[in-house]
Amino acid sequence: MARDKASPCEVDQEKYDADDNVKIICLGDSAVGKSKLMERFLMDGFQPQQLSTYALTLYKHTATVDGKTILVDFWDTAGQERFQSMHASYYHKAHACIMVFDVQRKVTYKNLGTWYTELREFRPEIPCVVVANKIDADMKVTQKSFNFARKFSLPLYFVSAADGTNVVKLFNDAIRLAVSYKQNSQDFMDEVLQELENIDLEQKEEELPDQEQCGSTKSLPPS
Repeated sequence: MARDKASPCEVDQEKYDADDNVKIICLGDSAVGKSKLMERFLMDGFQPQQLSTYALTLYKHTATVDGKTILVDFWDTAGQERFQSMHASYYHKAHACIMVFDVQRKVTYKNLGTWYTELREFRPEIPCVVVANKIDADMKVTQKSFNFARKFSLPLYFVSAADGTNVVKLFNDAIRLAVSYKQNSQDFMDEVLQELENIDLEQKEEELPDQEQCGSTKSLPPS
């Protein structure tokens, strides 16, 4: 099934160049609990913004890292994952990735390899953590060895969106990893994807009447 590509006008990613903004993406199969994990972490006051034309859900959060206020945008797939692939813009300027599987569904664990391959195609260097979700259904799974995380030297978290086990630690660690990566990286893929995005935008502007160029873009409310 074909997917329409979202216009770069729809989400302003230039803000992720600012020192106090980071973008964290979430990957994994459908129904592994990605959205529930974010909602559990954010709890009171979160307002997920459904950007249907862009096919993502954006969760905004403010964190304090080493005494500095950091604005965090968590990007969720909003159904794109059913295509077993994400639009390149989803990865653009991401600073960390949370990759989730369901301990009750082996296929979601097996598919981590596919998600990780795609992640590294667009973001070769960003930190990635692996999340074993729904451990509340069977705590014995925490004693199991999951070779995927060890193979790629990725941190593994056993969590439960249902009862909150390790959720706060997971997200706080992911935020710190994102901030550290941004402060210390020079990812050439940012420049490559930005150039491709500019070309795509120029082509779309040539096709649209002047009054339609990004005219319907809705600004996101401030966090």
